[in-house]
Amino acid sequence: MRKLLFLYLLGFLSSCNYFQSQEKQTNQLVNDKLLAIDWNDVDAYPLFEDCDENAIKQVQKDCFQENMLKYFSSAFGDMEFEVENDINDTLYIDFLIDEHGFMTVLEIQEKDNVKKVLPQLKDELSKRLNDLTTVAPALKRSTPVSIKFRLPLLINTTN
Repeated sequence: MRKLLFLYLLGFLSSCNYFQSQEKQTNQLVNDKLLAIDWNDVDAYPLFEDCDENAIKQVQKDCFQENMLKYFSSAFGDMEFEVENDINDTLYIDFLIDEHGFMTVLEIQEKDNVKKVLPQLKDELSKRLNDLTTVAPALKRSTPVSIKFRLPLLINTTN
């Protein structure tokens, strides 16, 4: 009877190790799959109303970029400033489209020479961008995700 109890106890203890080994294997498999995913790219870009959600990724990206260009052109198209010297420079506007499709400006980077000549530019850009539109969010593995974009804004003035 003691031998049978010992074998039973030994079998029970070794089976616990077997399950632990399976758990480690499962965790390793999950980690390998997660490492294989390119987290720096999305499966579907944010979409405006007139973009086709069933289109291929490149067509969605093109539609998104065209709509963003239209949106920012209308927001900045009528801006006028008077300057004494010519400026030919680029500002960068970082913005975020969150997992709900809301756009927010994160930062506006401008160079010192633009700050000196057009000190009110950053405030004016921020004011115009306060009413950003909402879009369908980007998708990664069918899950809505946040995505960050950088918009270059060319500043070109003539005397």
